[in-house]
Amino acid sequence: MKFVFLFSGQGAQFKGMAEDICKLYPAARSVVDEMSSITGEDIASFLWNTENAELARSDKSQLAITAVETAVCAVLKENGILPSAAAGFSLGEFSALYAAGVLNFKTMTEIVMRRGKIMQKWCEKNSAGDSAGGMAAVIKLPSEKVCELLKPYSDTEKGIVFAANMNSPAQTVVSGTAEGLDIAEKLCKEAGAKRFVKLSVAGPFHSPLMRNAAKEFAEVLESVTFEDPKIPLFSNVTGKRILTGAEAKKNAVLHLTYPVLWVNEEKEVSELAAGEESRLLEIGPGNTLCNLWRDSGYAGTCLPTGTSEHLSEIIKTFKV
Repeated sequence: MKFVFLFSGQGAQFKGMAEDICKLYPAARSVVDEMSSITGEDIASFLWNTENAELARSDKSQLAITAVETAVCAVLKENGILPSAAAGFSLGEFSALYAAGVLNFKTMTEIVMRRGKIMQKWCEKNSAGDSAGGMAAVIKLPSEKVCELLKPYSDTEKGIVFAANMNSPAQTVVSGTAEGLDIAEKLCKEAGAKRFVKLSVAGPFHSPLMRNAAKEFAEVLESVTFEDPKIPLFSNVTGKRILTGAEAKKNAVLHLTYPVLWVNEEKEVSELAAGEESRLLEIGPGNTLCNLWRDSGYAGTCLPTGTSEHLSEIIKTFKV
């Protein structure tokens, strides 16, 4: 049996996530405590005592989600369940880099902490100017149509709204200023979109509106070594496999301003898993990626791991 680990992204967070997992599995709680030691932050408090509105801040949610994902990995590892391939959605790509041996735990944690603080800082600066905004999911409108509708408003330098996440044939996420999102909602609904759902994120991620954050984050990564992946690893930026540490490092910066090509990654994963007995595991809170996999119509089962019940069932079935 082979396992593909799919790591959840920002927006999946909620108060109380993984509390049951950390109570049941000491290995999970150990990861949370280690992350607290590295960062000087009370990660357990982020997870279990922070209200959802506050937890949506990038400087809290990014560490919190990464803690949940790596805690789940630790529990699976001690039960002999290891990834044979990895992909992460948005923020989740950093947990995937860890799972693939590109970054060690300490380096990954430090990078995610700096990334979250940088993104939050620039979201707050944007909120004081003309770039305040966020992200929204467009449901039941083809991504090609969404891109066509937004093209007049998506100039790289002066644009106000962009197609940011290509999630599935039925879902595209757009990213933009408050004005840009209002325009996108009107255009998409007029074109037949079933729903336009604002997301619980702090800013207009995966768009050129994050260019200042990307520039600052690039400086953080200058001295960081990215190793070559030890297992197949997939990129949000290209939708294809990452073959070298240098490529992973380059993509980590582009990641902030480029769209997430998740539909392309799913295709690559499906081809990798074809003909083999494989299971996909969504590592992190919720089941968003399992739902996207189902919506895309690929063969194979995607199982969530976000609760102690989910984990216990997976361990019972697949423990080595």
